[in-house]
Amino acid sequence: MGKLEVVPLEEVVTEVHDASTFRFRASFDGSPGQFIMVWIPGHDEVPMALSYLGDLKGITVRAYGDATKALLASKPGDWVGVRGPYGNTFRLEGVHVLCVAGGVGVASLIAAIEGFSDRGAKVATVLAAKTAEELIFEERCEAAGEVHLATDDGTRGFHGLAPALAKRVIDQHPFEMVATCGPEPMMKAVVDLCRERKIACQASVERFMKCGIGICDACVMDDLLVCRDGPVFTGEELAKSRDFGKFRRDESGRRIPL
Repeated sequence: MGKLEVVPLEEVVTEVHDASTFRFRASFDGSPGQFIMVWIPGHDEVPMALSYLGDLKGITVRAYGDATKALLASKPGDWVGVRGPYGNTFRLEGVHVLCVAGGVGVASLIAAIEGFSDRGAKVATVLAAKTAEELIFEERCEAAGEVHLATDDGTRGFHGLAPALAKRVIDQHPFEMVATCGPEPMMKAVVDLCRERKIACQASVERFMKCGIGICDACVMDDLLVCRDGPVFTGEELAKSRDFGKFRRDESGRRIPL
């Protein structure tokens, strides 16, 4: 179990109207795809993907509950608790790689996008959001390779959803690997496309999580624990899942439709 470190926030960057990045220093390392547990004093502890690695680490957070709303009100110098990192990592394999990111899901994927590029892969990224104002990390994606934008409302790039644009890009270029993170129905469509085209695929899955270390079973998906067996799963693993793309668990553990 990772030791809790209480650290000051060194930088707070507003990415879009409802999402910010928080930078801090901690003694642990991290790899693309891993997450940490973040304690917001007076509120709760929540899992967050590492959107920045290295000495000055970072998490990128969108408001979706009381704890994250409290975190978004934080400023440099405020303190948070961090422990980890936990989970497995993206496999940085392939010469031609497509990354498909939807919304704030790019926070879980951006370190892998940069990691693929750093290892010499030719990277193309489908970066999607509901509207142009919600696109995150466009410049970081561009620094790693080719970028294809999609917005639900057509305000920038392709007018439509990420899977449709991903299909268009796959039709035009050969890829040995696809990595994806975003809303689960989007990832399900990307995984299905990859299996149809016989392309290796990996997806970072999100579930409600309490402990982060495989004890509480809150993040169960079928007979797997997302915190321990994931959060990154292969297309083959997800194809066998009865829950992926269809069901999740609420705070009480009830299985409910997505």
